[in-house]
Amino acid sequence: MTALLRKLIGPFTPDGGLLFARIAGAALLLHVHGIPKIVHYQQELAHIDDPLGMGRALTLWCALFAEVVCPVLIALGLFTRLAALPVVFLLAVSMVLVHPDWSIAEGQFGWLLVIVFGTIALSGAGRYSVDAKLAG
Repeated sequence: MTALLRKLIGPFTPDGGLLFARIAGAALLLHVHGIPKIVHYQQELAHIDDPLGMGRALTLWCALFAEVVCPVLIALGLFTRLAALPVVFLLAVSMVLVHPDWSIAEGQFGWLLVIVFGTIALSGAGRYSVDAKLAG
């Protein structure tokens, strides 16, 4: 019983949690935002907000990078901290500049994603990742 308790509260529990956060967060971001932007590219291009004044096409490509490429890297645990930064930046810009009128309740999904990917950016990928394998 003591051995089981040690495993449950031992040093490996955070690595399992980071693995779960990486895969679940990446899957949600891909499913809700990334894949629909690819499938409906032309419609997205016509309607995307451009809060930083970069032009709609570049804004959409940046969003695609943050919502498709970065989640794949994060799920794999490859360049994890670096890959989480564009996601956090995109979400912060979206919540602060594009949807400033949203209440916390209306923007809760976006804010929760900021929390998930911000935690990943701060904590890294954990033991169960390509990053850990590359580090040796």
